[in-house]
Amino acid sequence: MRDCHFSIDRGGTFTDLFAEVPDGKGGVVHKALKLLSEDPAHYPDAPREGIRRVLEQVTGRPHPRDMPLDTSRIASIRMGTTVATNALLERKGERVALLVSSGFRDLLHIGNQSRPNIFDLAIKVPEQLYERVVEVDESVVLPLGSEPSARNGKDAARNAKMYRQSGPEKKGVTGEVVCVRKAPDLEALTQQLQAVRASGIRSLAVVLKHAAVFPDHEQAVGMLARELGFEQVSLSHEVMPMVKMVARGFTAAADAYLTPHIMRYLHTFQSGFDAGLSNVQVLFMQSDGGLCRAANFSGHKAVLSGPAGGVVGCALTTKWQGVPAGSLQVIGFDMGGTSTDVSRYAGTFEHVFETTTAGVTIQAPQLDVNTVAAGGGSRLMFRDGLFVVGPESVGAFPGPVAYGKQGGRQPEALMPAITDANVVLGRIVPEAFPKIFGPTEDQPLDVAAAATALTALQQQVNKHGTANASAANPYTAKSVDEVASGFITVANEAMCRPIRALTQMRGFDASAHVLSCFGGAGGQHACAIARALGMRTIFLHKYAGILSAVGIHLADVVQERQEPAAEQLGSPDSPTNVDLEARLDSLQASAEAALVKQGFKQESISSDRFLNLRYHGTDVAVMTQRPSTPAGQAPDYAAAFAQAYQREYGFTLDRPILVDDLRVRSAGRAKTLPTDADADAARAAAHVPLPKPWLTQSSYFPSTGRVATPCYRLADLVFGHTLPGPAIIINDLSTIIVEPGCTAHITHAGDVRIDVGETGDQASAKPNDSQGDQLGPVACDPIQLAIFSHRFMGIAEQMGRTLQRTSVSVNMKERLDFSCALFGPDGSLIANAPHLPVHLGAMSDAVKFQV
Repeated sequence: MRDCHFSIDRGGTFTDLFAEVPDGKGGVVHKALKLLSEDPAHYPDAPREGIRRVLEQVTGRPHPRDMPLDTSRIASIRMGTTVATNALLERKGERVALLVSSGFRDLLHIGNQSRPNIFDLAIKVPEQLYERVVEVDESVVLPLGSEPSARNGKDAARNAKMYRQSGPEKKGVTGEVVCVRKAPDLEALTQQLQAVRASGIRSLAVVLKHAAVFPDHEQAVGMLARELGFEQVSLSHEVMPMVKMVARGFTAAADAYLTPHIMRYLHTFQSGFDAGLSNVQVLFMQSDGGLCRAANFSGHKAVLSGPAGGVVGCALTTKWQGVPAGSLQVIGFDMGGTSTDVSRYAGTFEHVFETTTAGVTIQAPQLDVNTVAAGGGSRLMFRDGLFVVGPESVGAFPGPVAYGKQGGRQPEALMPAITDANVVLGRIVPEAFPKIFGPTEDQPLDVAAAATALTALQQQVNKHGTANASAANPYTAKSVDEVASGFITVANEAMCRPIRALTQMRGFDASAHVLSCFGGAGGQHACAIARALGMRTIFLHKYAGILSAVGIHLADVVQERQEPAAEQLGSPDSPTNVDLEARLDSLQASAEAALVKQGFKQESISSDRFLNLRYHGTDVAVMTQRPSTPAGQAPDYAAAFAQAYQREYGFTLDRPILVDDLRVRSAGRAKTLPTDADADAARAAAHVPLPKPWLTQSSYFPSTGRVATPCYRLADLVFGHTLPGPAIIINDLSTIIVEPGCTAHITHAGDVRIDVGETGDQASAKPNDSQGDQLGPVACDPIQLAIFSHRFMGIAEQMGRTLQRTSVSVNMKERLDFSCALFGPDGSLIANAPHLPVHLGAMSDAVKFQV
């Protein structure tokens, strides 16, 4: 009987596995496992090793590593992987040749005018993914027509005579008429492709002008390439059927570069199973949060395969008794070792359609995940009177000072990290960690070494403060605890910035969201971050340490269909809108038929329909979901678009609305996470008194100072248990800090919900307007200076993003040919966003002149 389901997140460092297996009593039980992604001394493939270990537990018999794995009990395998991301970052993909319309051989080399670091004096062009270019002598144009337009100018008749069309006219997929000036010379192209194939290149990216509108030439070239033996042929109109040749070209190149690399990994993974694997449902996580069959897993949709699982996991598991999943506004907070990923969910997943990874622009649906370079391994530094956290990281080696691998250095040469600050503050329980640290990897966490490193930082802070003190601005020396706590506060502020970008910048109230934390370090910072953002509820799933694997277990199987359009949106009942609905019907039927073919029943399939809309004369398109309407009433896409545009940008325009694309997303409904035997036992034991603490630890909190803090194991807590802060909850895969003023509740499923309250310090720190004019000189505190530096910079960056997205000028959109900054009452520069530097040198003087 096939009764074991496996969901796996294969990361760069660790592989997480979540399994749903029979409990032997007619129900199911869940098993969690974390192991190293690379450990060739013990196993060849981490996901397969995880499945093997669980099968041995379930069946009670050995499954030798040197034998193909028995699949007789496996019902499904779902997996997300960073293989594509790592290949892109390390440039270890397939050798690729680019086929492009004649005259455009340098199109992707030129790209656009954007620069990753606008202040960099030595700009380095990212390495291209292709190594050879073949120009295809073909030409397709869109006739100017005889009517005045943005393309044809005011004197349409003169331009029509000057630029006469030649060649037959044909109808494109958008309904537009194109003029085929020259069809590709396939005979000449054959010789060129044979030379490319002879050089050992087996993968092609084909990018022809106007292929999104008229794909016939790409289809002919693709058929020829496959006949000549090319194993991977990525046609840009198939990879992403959208206008904008540059982004479409980058996406096709990424697909040709990554897909063969992924397929090789899949072959290696599948080769370790017996022949019964063909009867197992094997699915892979895509960047858009949906699953697809292994044969359809393509490179350009795999870049966010791993993080996507975490977004789905926090969205679908954030629930407790009386509050179902999907009914809340949720901020996903995934804090790892080097970075923190932030996402938002409010009943539907939020997607972006153009992102840049490792210098490569990819045009494909991806879950909207914001990343900040602040994690447990981010370095702590005191620089120019400021507390600085990251973006530099101590990495996996040597790691934080407490890991015991920075030996032999003087105290001032040690590189403390956020983890070290948490160790010194007593927010990490050394007894809960295995003895795997030190040079010999058999030692406990080195608390004394972490304290030495923070003491060295404390001396730097106090030395600077004393040197810059005066009678008007006295300085009070800080303790090691205060310095460590200050660095944690600054790190928390850095991690608040992407959350504000996802909420406040887009017109949403951050305080109305639930903070759903996962990842190894998120629970240590959750209360402080929630307070800083005004949030009142925190949720931590019992499998928070492997929530990406849980999300993959819960994800839908998705089919997407998309095609370009060139229409002006009319009224809901207009012929244009009726025609658009008919085209959406056709796309939906195609997507749902593909899911039915995979075994889904029609009643388990749901579909969402979208129009990609923008105002005439602008370049900002908003993917607008079909609004819900009463039966028999046509949907009003224009009103839905205007509402979304108003919320995000604060204004609307009195202009025609253009339709750029039609999109349908159909999903075979996700599995639910059934309550296992452990949760049933927890509910039955709801009135069990709170157990004694596992141990008590001295911990530091800004509102209380040092205080004895009880530590509990999550496995010892059941539904109904309430823990007032301060308290520490230890899970097998993470640590949860319940700060003073907060209260933790164990839910019916064994998860943790924290109600966030104000501390005494926060209440007393609220401004009193009546004292505003009576305040004297204020001492410059380096911690507060760093915090407000982050907040002011966040405001300037939000100004810049809004201006960039709403601008029409290419110079402003790509070169950031503008500047956004904040100035003080006297015109002095306080914070400037990373925009064109030449402006910033003069802005302060200009502002001072005005004020």
